Amino acid sequence: MFIKTYCAAVNGLDVTTVTIEVSMNIGVMYRFTGLGDTAVREGRDRIAAALQQNGYKFPHGDITVNMAPADLRKEGSSFDLPLAIALLAVSGSMECEDLERYMMVGELSLDGHLQPIKGALPIAIRARAEKFKGLIVPIQNVREAAVVNNLEVYGMETLMDVIGFLSGQRQFEPVHIDTRKEFYEHQCQFDADFSDVRGQESAKRAMEVAAAGGHNLIMIGPPGSGKSMMAKRLPSILPPLSLAESLETTQIHSIAGKLGRNATLISQRPFRAPHHTISEVALVGGGATPQPGEISLAHNGVLFCDELTEFNKQTLEVLRQPLEDRRITISRAKYTVDLPCSFMFVASCNPCPCGYYGDPTHQCCCTPGQIQRYLGKISGPLLDRIDIHCEIQAVPFADLSKMAPGEPSSAIRERVIKARQIQEVRFKGFKGIHCNAQMTERMLHQFAEPDAASMDMLRKAMERLKLSARAYSRILKVARTIADLAGSEKVESMHIAEAIGYRNLDRGDWAERGV
Repeated sequence: MFIKTYCAAVNGLDVTTVTIEVSMNIGVMYRFTGLGDTAVREGRDRIAAALQQNGYKFPHGDITVNMAPADLRKEGSSFDLPLAIALLAVSGSMECEDLERYMMVGELSLDGHLQPIKGALPIAIRARAEKFKGLIVPIQNVREAAVVNNLEVYGMETLMDVIGFLSGQRQFEPVHIDTRKEFYEHQCQFDADFSDVRGQESAKRAMEVAAAGGHNLIMIGPPGSGKSMMAKRLPSILPPLSLAESLETTQIHSIAGKLGRNATLISQRPFRAPHHTISEVALVGGGATPQPGEISLAHNGVLFCDELTEFNKQTLEVLRQPLEDRRITISRAKYTVDLPCSFMFVASCNPCPCGYYGDPTHQCCCTPGQIQRYLGKISGPLLDRIDIHCEIQAVPFADLSKMAPGEPSSAIRERVIKARQIQEVRFKGFKGIHCNAQMTERMLHQFAEPDAASMDMLRKAMERLKLSARAYSRILKVARTIADLAGSEKVESMHIAEAIGYRNLDRGDWAERGV
């Protein structure tokens, strides 16, 4: 006898339909083919225990199981459910005439309950593309998978539920989610708001400019000056996610298993803040089983590296290519995975080892050499990819207690959205370009070319402040964003002057200032 069931294998963002073929004849052998890993092969024991606990026997005979395509490596425990159903069907323990109409995924516990799996959303998208009538998933993944329309998604709690449904003995209703309603209801609900930040007007202005143009930002200042506090509030002033961005972001988190129980679409831009002890693999992705790293989990959102100088220097260097290309290709001996990683890079650090260089209220005990070595942990090529350098001073308590609450995030967000709308119109004919930070050199000459007076100001500033030549394009991109916030079609001198002020760490004499 011969039976087929259908499931899916996830490799990065790519999902491949897997056909589980089971052939049974007279005999006693059990053969497994199709490049299944240890978790897949151990599924036989989980299935045998689950069947026994629910009144069924593992089939006895000459059984050959194949997972096609046989040259694609299968990893994980999500193949338990379709394999168990195939074994029951091939042995005649259950009857189902339309197995080919359903894709199913799920891990079996020893008592027959279904455990959640990773990648339910991209699997659902694949099931719809393959014209399956329905998808059967564990109940914990049903809302995640039900985001996909034009597909019947059923959430099951146990193996017996699946058997009863497929054999026609029990009736289940597919789960329907009003995706747009849930998505738009939670878009503007933030726990942190810029109204909590008192003072620090120059830093908040720098963050507004960064959000308006999608620019990378580094904040440098003494401990307690509010760097981390402001960084955590950055998502509250970024433009809201579109449905397409949300779907792509949710797929990445689904593959990584980062979506909670009963989660649907991610409605707010992700904010990832890895600890400085993070490894290179955890940052960019990979591993024995390919998983998205922090840069992919921050896709369409913010990657915040607090205490940047405490990160391993080699770990930081792997960010250079993703910051430019906004995609990461992970190539290993057994697989190659291509993942998106278009994120805003935000970092913070102290100005020196003791933390108080340039602080008027504390005495710094570091020498210029120590300060240079400390900041030298951030390489020049990485620093060149950060558009805005913002110096922050701690607000004295006497002033802090007298200050009124700051401007709310909603007001700043409105200005940011208006500036982004200008950029959307500007880059309408350019594929993959959505904000000023993504402009190429050719586009800079077309959209951000300053007039003669502004160019002369820029030339003098670069000579006097010892700015690097590579800072030139960064200044023009930031100036273009400042002009957009002001509603100006042209980049003027005042915009160039403000942009120059955001390149402090490029100054050759920065570490000797005030010493």
